Amino acid sequence: MNNTMMNHTVPEGVVESRLERYAFDVFDEILPTRKSVRKAIKRGEIRVDGKICDPGFWIKPGQDVELHRLQTSTPRPFRFPLRIVFEDQWLAVVEKPPGFAVNGNRYRTVENMLLYNLNTSNQKDALRWPKPVHRLDNSTGGLMIAAKTHLSLVRLGWQFQGREVRKRYRAIVIGRLEGSGSIQYPLDGRNAETIFTAVEHVPSLKNGWVTLIDLWSRTGRTHQLRRHLSNLGFPILGDKLYGVEGEILRSKGLFLWGVEISFKHPISGSELSFRIKEADKFDSFLRREKRRWGKYH
Repeated sequence: MNNTMMNHTVPEGVVESRLERYAFDVFDEILPTRKSVRKAIKRGEIRVDGKICDPGFWIKPGQDVELHRLQTSTPRPFRFPLRIVFEDQWLAVVEKPPGFAVNGNRYRTVENMLLYNLNTSNQKDALRWPKPVHRLDNSTGGLMIAAKTHLSLVRLGWQFQGREVRKRYRAIVIGRLEGSGSIQYPLDGRNAETIFTAVEHVPSLKNGWVTLIDLWSRTGRTHQLRRHLSNLGFPILGDKLYGVEGEILRSKGLFLWGVEISFKHPISGSELSFRIKEADKFDSFLRREKRRWGKYH
């Protein structure tokens, strides 16, 4: 079976670029770091005109850059229960728990959880096990799409490549972030845009204010939401990497959750939209901050 997941033809007018950098730009929703791209090239998962190439291979207009998903031995199921938001024979939408990598060379991953939680597809092009179509940070929880057939994996990959999948996140940031706006700040030498809207302001004894916000990512750069908000001066609560030392609230984890995702069904073409509530810790933290503020004021 052809295992090509995505196929991108290099358009005319593109300046010659090395394969590693070009694939990083093209497949950033699925392979969000240079390291993940380099590994995929070395495994033969990224090819040019069907041929395995070196990461330093020079890309030219008219060439086809292909992303393959190589079939390896079936992984051992990680027996960790997932919340299944939607499932049919072609795909599933699950709620990823924070603290776990989506996939990788380890056992405790969401991909191995899928093998334990999802039913086997009855389609002829069924994958040997369900595959995550995109990624969330280890510390981020929320909605994630998994493909159960080869055709679904390919077509969902196209939607991510074309920025057709719409995702909304909810976060708590330190400080009083007002109104709505667009953060347009380059990351890793590439354009990046994040849209935000303030939902609720809560006074905080420790931080002055915290703000519950909604976020939409127009691009898919590594840690984009976290880095953009930190650059704006409103780091996400619990962010050990981009937060302010002393204000991280380590024991509660990162307050960032994927709460809504919309896309087209890869087979029927019908519009699908799923929404969940953010983790209970969001409401618990905000109520606690209100109580503490009221007690001392």
